[in-house]
Amino acid sequence: LHRTAGAAAFFPTMGLCASSKPAVPSGMKLHVLPPSANSHGCIAVVKDLGMDIEIENAYGKTRSEEFIKMNPCHVCPTLEIDDTTAIWESGAIMRYLCNIAPNGDKLYPKDPLKRARVDMVLDWRQTALYPCLPAIGYGIFGMPVDTDEAKEKFKSLQEEHFKILTDVYLKDTKFCFSDTPTIADLAIAPALNFIKARKKFWEAVPQAVKDYQARVLEAFPGAKENFDALEGMATGWDGEGNDAEP
Repeated sequence: LHRTAGAAAFFPTMGLCASSKPAVPSGMKLHVLPPSANSHGCIAVVKDLGMDIEIENAYGKTRSEEFIKMNPCHVCPTLEIDDTTAIWESGAIMRYLCNIAPNGDKLYPKDPLKRARVDMVLDWRQTALYPCLPAIGYGIFGMPVDTDEAKEKFKSLQEEHFKILTDVYLKDTKFCFSDTPTIADLAIAPALNFIKARKKFWEAVPQAVKDYQARVLEAFPGAKENFDALEGMATGWDGEGNDAEP
């Protein structure tokens, strides 16, 4: 994640207190980059399930000796379980949190088929949907982006991935294979904010996808500050290609 004026102004001031409720291993700490879509699902899970886990702003710290000792991959989110144990990758963290929380099946069902469908959508998000987003929206982090590549990736979203989302995963339910939101939805919806970096791209997103994103984000008010931060960075980006036609 590269420093930009918007990011630098936002990271240090982010409020990150989590409420407490279930009994989980004491002293756990969730290291996040507050406006990062990959951190948002984990933050939302902690807050929605009322878990007693400290949420730590890791901006500027992921390349430190201390952080790399904890997580050699130096990525966020990272869940520090104790002094010798940590896990990273957002999907793995969300699953783990739901598995240890007494009320975790609210977001990650215990029924084998329902759980398999959540896992399936999580895998699809990682391998199909998300790879289309960096070229479209990572300019907000100061990373180089190519408008022609962004157009190609958006075409893939339009012609294939959005149709899978709406016509398969949301065919009969408000959320992915579910009448209530799960960690699969938390993996997808926040990341869609990257598309808003290119205004005309977002205008071309199917209304069903926009409505779905709104439903998911509204279901997790505890993470609203984080969702809004990424959206604000995206809609405020004025880099080359921000007004390009899709």
